Amino acid sequence: MTSVKTPIDILTVSGLQASYRSGALTPEQVIAGIFDRINASGLLGPVWISLADEDEALSRARAWDPDKPLAGIPFAVKDNMDVEGMPTTAGCPSFAYVAKETALTVKKLLDAGAILIGKTNMDQFATGLVGTRSPFGACSSIYDDRYISGGSSSGSAVAVARGLVAFSLGTDTAGSGRVPAAFNGLIGLKPTRGTISSDGVIPACRSLDCVSVFAHTAEDAERVWRVARLDPTEIEAGAPVVGRRTTSLARAWRFGVPHAEELNFFGNAEGPALFRQAVKRLEALGGTQVLIDFAPFKETAALLYEGPWVAERFAAVGEFLASEPPDADPSVTTIILGGQRFSAFDVFRAFERLDALKQQAEQVWREIDVMLLPTTGTIYTKAAVAADPIALNTNLGYYTNFVNLMDLAAVAVPAGLTHQGLPFGVSIIGRPHADAALLELAARYTGERAAGDARQAARDYVPLAVVGAHLSGQPLNRQLVERGARLVYSGRTSSAYQLFELPGQAPLKPGLLRSSTQHGPGIEVEVWEVPHEEFGSFVDGVPPPLAIGNVELSTGTWVKGFVCEPYGVDGARNITEFGGWLQYLAHRDRA
Repeated sequence: MTSVKTPIDILTVSGLQASYRSGALTPEQVIAGIFDRINASGLLGPVWISLADEDEALSRARAWDPDKPLAGIPFAVKDNMDVEGMPTTAGCPSFAYVAKETALTVKKLLDAGAILIGKTNMDQFATGLVGTRSPFGACSSIYDDRYISGGSSSGSAVAVARGLVAFSLGTDTAGSGRVPAAFNGLIGLKPTRGTISSDGVIPACRSLDCVSVFAHTAEDAERVWRVARLDPTEIEAGAPVVGRRTTSLARAWRFGVPHAEELNFFGNAEGPALFRQAVKRLEALGGTQVLIDFAPFKETAALLYEGPWVAERFAAVGEFLASEPPDADPSVTTIILGGQRFSAFDVFRAFERLDALKQQAEQVWREIDVMLLPTTGTIYTKAAVAADPIALNTNLGYYTNFVNLMDLAAVAVPAGLTHQGLPFGVSIIGRPHADAALLELAARYTGERAAGDARQAARDYVPLAVVGAHLSGQPLNRQLVERGARLVYSGRTSSAYQLFELPGQAPLKPGLLRSSTQHGPGIEVEVWEVPHEEFGSFVDGVPPPLAIGNVELSTGTWVKGFVCEPYGVDGARNITEFGGWLQYLAHRDRA
């Protein structure tokens, strides 16, 4: 049995940045120390599949730029992600190739100053939640060598948990970014699909795959997520729109929990008590428990492997596995080649059933803001998984498999240890684009942030509501993008606002005016987060009669935003009836 990690073994983004600023450590010392540990302890397998060039990593460390958001921070990536000049194996040596380009998400982190240490072990072709399906060896939970690490992002989680990197990237199709987090005492962020690029990532189920983040703290996970996120100009046509929906926990909030008879801990006698403690923890943070019908989520989870989505795995690597490579994992081969049995009829019927299940789930979501579930009911030994690899893997997905099929976001959080010292975790699940709210709640759950903290004071960004020429695709939107601003929410103002077309403006601009007597449908807005250091220069460029003031959203939240001084709308056309600037422009073009 291994010992539980101690603070001296832990690398965090915030801790390293503070040490660098104070001069207590240099990035070169940290990076050299990591490579020394890896080389001395022979950790190249099962944690690592390949390491980055040490000299190049040290050179990046010496070029430390404190103005970059992740400057000098060591990280790892799962070995289904391309890094130029390094082999990509997807956990299968005979499949390996040397990447010619770096995956977009990895590149964004490198550009932000992070330093790549290496590429990590994984369940082959990202097929599994156990972490044992790899010819490079089976990773272990840091709490006990006899127990599985969880997969498929096994090495990525263990590299963080062992203090070899401050954060890592995994992928998550069925729970691979959450189960290893639960088994290694980490935060595991599975973001909203489409908000972090999967370009340069070998697909498992391309339509469902997400790049995920492992970190010791929710704050660290959020820092990485904000760097890795796509801005609106990078999102491919047809991908989910960033900020379309959000979840705010500023008001009284409710969290859903399945009825007791729907919870399954798969023989873990201490699981029910640990989960009850997690429920009480959320109640202590101000949440109200609501018992929910878990049936539509459970049935959706079963669709992932029992339905035709397995055929999408076959589309990715099935022909290669059909050639019978000698290093193919038998369980992986059985699952993926099984995708051939599905017909086009099966696909369409499954999509129809999924749509029906989503409608049932929507009834649940109308009653709650977030959902609280065990990340897994239990943890298994390596020996148990070897004896029954398919069934036990299925058990691990009971609470995770439905999340991507239903286009939800989730954060896995540590939730205590059994009397045997084995880990237990829970997941906080929300609607798409609730990522920031989930991370904030996770930080409160773990005690990183007090429930009463004013979030805005701690943020590095200022939320700014825009209504006209700064909207996505409009002529002045570049002024936000150039400053590193990010779109986080699309919605409406409260009903107290009127919108006017301002005369004599080039480009055309509207004016937003709050009225105490006239009420309308609410005006469509986008809320962008502008870096604090860029906000002043942005405001300085706002010409009269426009100004930056306070704007009330339909949610009751107030943010900074574009407003118009009353004199500016004298003689201006009132276009409130259109509900937004883009709708008015479309009408104007047709007229």
